[in-house]
Amino acid sequence: MTFPPQATAAGGNVILFPAVAFGQCRQLRDEEKFQVTDSNLQPVSKPLASAEKVHRLREVVGPEDTLAIVINADPDAMASAIAFQRLFWRRVKKVLIYRVNSIQRTDNLAFIKLLRIKQRHIRSINPSTITKWALLDSQPHHHEAFRKLPIDIIIDHHPVDPASKAAFVDIRENYGANSTIMTEYLSAAKIRPSQRLATALFYGIKTDTDNFVRASVVNDVSAFRYLYQYTNMHIVKKIESSEMTKKTLASYKIALERLIFCKDMAIVHMDEVENPDILVVMADFFLRLAEATWSIVSGINKDRLIIILRNAGFRGDAGKTAQRLFGGWGASAGGHKDSARAEIPMGNLLKETKSEFDPGQFVLNTLKASR
Repeated sequence: MTFPPQATAAGGNVILFPAVAFGQCRQLRDEEKFQVTDSNLQPVSKPLASAEKVHRLREVVGPEDTLAIVINADPDAMASAIAFQRLFWRRVKKVLIYRVNSIQRTDNLAFIKLLRIKQRHIRSINPSTITKWALLDSQPHHHEAFRKLPIDIIIDHHPVDPASKAAFVDIRENYGANSTIMTEYLSAAKIRPSQRLATALFYGIKTDTDNFVRASVVNDVSAFRYLYQYTNMHIVKKIESSEMTKKTLASYKIALERLIFCKDMAIVHMDEVENPDILVVMADFFLRLAEATWSIVSGINKDRLIIILRNAGFRGDAGKTAQRLFGGWGASAGGHKDSARAEIPMGNLLKETKSEFDPGQFVLNTLKASR
């Protein structure tokens, strides 16, 4: 079976399902279930990642192709990338992983070191050597570098962008983790994950669902349970214990001193940050406060105002809020119901302000005006 030239969000080979929180899961039809039995623990998924879909995916890439996987590297994306590598093992000339971001979070660095994740920054790539491109755990509109690439394959779980086009597109926006999708692909291809791969996928699901506090579906739970039998829990514990450093403690001190409450919103502006990952750590931390159902942490990195949003309430949607409040000024903004991110070029903000611009006050005023 061959693909049409383009598969888009409007049809073709896209898989789309309505967003469903795990606590409000609908009853899946028999043919949709990701089954796990105590005796076999072999996930079976139809038609979400059937053998036919694996066959269609593999048809996109030929044995003489050099395949580049591009990601915004976090544990879920990196786990998805090495699972994708395994799917194409000995089926293509070469498979390489490229990331668009810098990695400085100590737990993510531990993940890379302990699981031996080989990847390069995209600035080192020679596009003329690549014949096929796969984008995992992202869509082209998520990063400027993605938009410039002739993407052939997209596999993602974020809200679909109608402009996401490729020869093969599989977007399941109700899934809690992209690692779940890749686990189903491995199962459909009858590939049992190695301990290294299973540990990466297990941790990818664990982090992206925030231990199933964030929106997820039964497939995430089933994949998590299936992977557990092959996972090295000692490595998982070591990665999780690697988050805190002396430098991180200093960031906590700054954030605590700058914390502002606006009704149920915990708001912090960190000014210039060496690594934007610290904003994510702080946003997750302040959402633990009993008084907060929203946590918004912002900072400046490489001439971009970065705003991280977390939402723990029954109402509100972090992704839609990021787009509505910060989607202008040439920003990239969006995400899930409970977690989102916006990045605004500082130059665009400075153009629209006649007086001296205070980015922290800008974020605070924007949030206050929305309440």
